[in-house]
Amino acid sequence: MGTGKTTVGRAVARKIGFRCVDSDHEIERKAGKTVARIFTEDGEDAFRSLERWFVGEGHAPERLVVACGGGLVVQPGMLGLLGERGVVVCLHASIETILARTARHSRTRPLLDVEDPDARARALYAEREATYKSAGTVILTDSRPLSEIEAHVVRVWRREAEEFSRRRTRGSS
Repeated sequence: MGTGKTTVGRAVARKIGFRCVDSDHEIERKAGKTVARIFTEDGEDAFRSLERWFVGEGHAPERLVVACGGGLVVQPGMLGLLGERGVVVCLHASIETILARTARHSRTRPLLDVEDPDARARALYAEREATYKSAGTVILTDSRPLSEIEAHVVRVWRREAEEFSRRRTRGSS
């Protein structure tokens, strides 16, 4: 969280002529309530189940940039499923940048709606960092203008989309 996934996703989608969806927003639409309410009323397991639904069948299979929630890729099997669906790019930022970006929004982020959001963010960062760094190409977003991050993501996508297409073609023959 706080790495710029939704902002960068929208910019990249505009640049390549795709549509952009945010997994959390799509889950909220399907559930008819906010992520925070899902966590409060149904629990984190219910939310994670909705994330699995979203990746498996909750969005169009092509011409789409998907901004996934930060906890989605760390669930068992999700990284593999994402890789089967398309090109995976992981936006990364230092813990200091994440703390600065999320400080104003801890009440709308259920995992940070705790007594000490900074400590919770640090714990999540430490817990998830290795998975994030293995989740496709990693692009740092610290102190970089959006246009530079967007261009980097587009370059990665163009390169990796060709390989993804070749793998799909070989798999269907």
